[in-house]
Formats: sequence, structure tokens, C-alpha cells
Amino acid sequence: MTHIEPSHIAGHPVLDFVNTVAWRTDDGRRADRVPDEAAWTRWAADAGLGATALPDGASLRALRELLAALLDAYVDATAPAPPVRERWRATALTARERSALSHDFPLHPVAANVCDELTLKAEELLADAAALGRVRRCAGPGCGWFFLDRSRNGARRWCSSGDCGNRDRARRHYERTRQAAAN
Repeated sequence: MTHIEPSHIAGHPVLDFVNTVAWRTDDGRRADRVPDEAAWTRWAADAGLGATALPDGASLRALRELLAALLDAYVDATAPAPPVRERWRATALTARERSALSHDFPLHPVAANVCDELTLKAEELLADAAALGRVRRCAGPGCGWFFLDRSRNGARRWCSSGDCGNRDRARRHYERTRQAAAN
């Protein structure tokens, strides 16, 4: 797997949404994996989102970058910059204002569109200390994907063992064999 097709491996739809950018931390390889409305529609259906209304791609990309900035701040153990916090506050308030209320119990907001649904899911994730405490960023050089670490010991390092994990193992094997040959 080479980060070409959208995947749902992060363990949470908000993280999968942010991960729709391949090679997020490598400007030379960075690529948007959902380039058009049809791709966004497929992605939302595959992610199991209930909202069917799809906002324009610019709104989805803006939300994705906002969430990436918040998650980057979290995994880097820094506070989000004030403009990011203010944009998040305004985005979350707007999503709640546009949402309807479910007709029966348990009462919960029903999102007006995919952006609002992702915003409401992000609001839940960012407020859940236990879930947020499991959010990690892939250690693969340039990857930058986020995931929920559900491993028993909390030591998962890669977005996927078969992708970034394999690249890291191959790199370490190459280094060992190169060093052995040099000695």
C-alpha cells in the first residue's frame, strides 16, 4: 500500500478524514486522495457517515486542515494557536446550530451535512480524554497519518504495519546488512 487510495485504518472517522491527505508531512510527496465530489461521496459512504448532503470540496478541505492543526498540536503536546482555537470554536458552534435533534432517546444532534457530522464527531473525540489519549501520529518519515493506538501496551508506532511499518523494517534491515558488510 502506498497511500494512494483512501483508507479507513485510523480507528476513528475523524482521523480517517484527516488522513485523506497522503504524505501529510512531506511537501514533496503530499497528495490529496479525494480530488473531487464523487471521491468525497464514496469516502463518506465508506466511512459510514449518516449525513448524505455533501458540502463543496473547499469546505471539506478547510475542515480537514483545521482538524489536522488541532491534532498536530495535541500530539506535539502544545496548545493550539489562538486563531486555530477560534476557528474550531466557530466551526463547532455552526455545526451544532445547523443540526437537528434526534426524534427519540438517546437525544443527540443530527448533522445537516458531512462537514457538520465530522465536526460533531471531532468535538466528541477532542473532548474524550480516554480516546484522545490514544491518538498518535505515524512515525513513518513523511507520513503524518493519525490513528487510535488500541494496542495492549500503547506502543503502536505506524499507521499500518504493512505500510510504514514495512518500510521501517526494510530500512533497518538494510542498515544492519550495510554495517555488517562494512565490518
